[in-house]
Amino acid sequence: MESLSDHKNEILNSLAEGVFTVDKEFRINFFNKAAEKITGFKGNEIIGKICKDLFKSNFCQTKCPFVQILESGKTIFDLDSQIDCNGKSKPIRLNAAILKNKLAQPIGGVISFRELEPFIRVQEILSKNYYFYGIVGFSKAMNEICDLIIEIADCDASVLIQGETGTGKELIADAIHAVGRRKDKPFIKVNCAVIPPNLLASELFGHVKGAFTDASKDRTGRFELANNGTIFLDEIAEMPANMQSQLLRVLQNGKFERLGESISRNVDVRVIAATNNNINSSIEEGKFREDLFFRLNVIPIRVPPLRERKDDILFLVTHFLNKFSLIYKKNIEKISDEALDIFMKYNWPGNVRELENAIEFAFIRTKSNDTIHACKLPPSLKEYKNCSKELSKSDVKSLKINEMIKLLEEYKWNKSALARELGVDRTTIWRQLKKMGIDK
Repeated sequence: MESLSDHKNEILNSLAEGVFTVDKEFRINFFNKAAEKITGFKGNEIIGKICKDLFKSNFCQTKCPFVQILESGKTIFDLDSQIDCNGKSKPIRLNAAILKNKLAQPIGGVISFRELEPFIRVQEILSKNYYFYGIVGFSKAMNEICDLIIEIADCDASVLIQGETGTGKELIADAIHAVGRRKDKPFIKVNCAVIPPNLLASELFGHVKGAFTDASKDRTGRFELANNGTIFLDEIAEMPANMQSQLLRVLQNGKFERLGESISRNVDVRVIAATNNNINSSIEEGKFREDLFFRLNVIPIRVPPLRERKDDILFLVTHFLNKFSLIYKKNIEKISDEALDIFMKYNWPGNVRELENAIEFAFIRTKSNDTIHACKLPPSLKEYKNCSKELSKSDVKSLKINEMIKLLEEYKWNKSALARELGVDRTTIWRQLKKMGIDK
């Protein structure tokens, strides 16, 4: 019958955290795949080397984790340190424990660790309130958009924002108005896709009493309300053809007529438009006027989908955790490595809006001061997670050894906490561990 030890390397290499072990002389005798990825060292090249000569941590000389656990006999959790990786200092958070033989005699130690640099960078940015007028993203593409917004602050040229649904086009429009010279003037928003075509003219340009059956009094249109300010026309590609010609006239000479009125009115408005449609295809199909496109597209902005800027995911996750902590009045600051790994692998067809919804779903299912784990994520992400548990529906007996160890690592081997998460009694966990031969 196979035992846990028969699968030791396989199990340790499946973990997201770096793991290495040393003997009593502090020589490295195991180095897992994640440790190789984090440090850049190859396991077969460093086996047999003394760990302090390799990593040169600031703890190696004075507060070596292995020395601490040998002296105290206690496992170390969440110790912040740093290691030298080929001349580059890298901050890490580590756990350390003693390895013993069957006679309970110390034979070495084991350290598991994860990178802290991405989390430190996020916290530094958050501490500086570094969001750009609501825009969260520090990838190259988003930095270029923010730079462009600043560059066009003092001009009144029309802007056309293109991007998939959920990428944050409205946030871009908000930022353009907020930094522009019209920032203290009206900012009017219109979604061209939700207003019925027969009412759109009245909404945009207003009407006079008697212009149509239900026109019982004069009405001021959105363009007139936005005079001297900015108007944001969302889903501009959905605008009917007859309305496109009227909009073109406003862009050309700043004039319009209320519905049912022959008097031309002047308006001074900066136009920002947005669409998630392929505007070039709409032009080829005759659904959108090419001359209107050129009038709107003086300053083009393309907002990349989330799958093209996955460097921003960690920042967005932190931002949404802070947001929902305020909304739901409970404190959740952490998300597991497995959940983050799922976020990085997923394609996000719904972009930032879908990510926000996924975090809110998991946030609601997670208790205050706990960590959001992969199994709390929405069903749409289910195929991307390597986890067999579901809230209160777990079949503990179906868990594989490496899955059980991952769960125990997530809960720092707190069997009671794990049992609560799985919706079973603590004795069920204890019996299954005994059956698997797992002993911390």
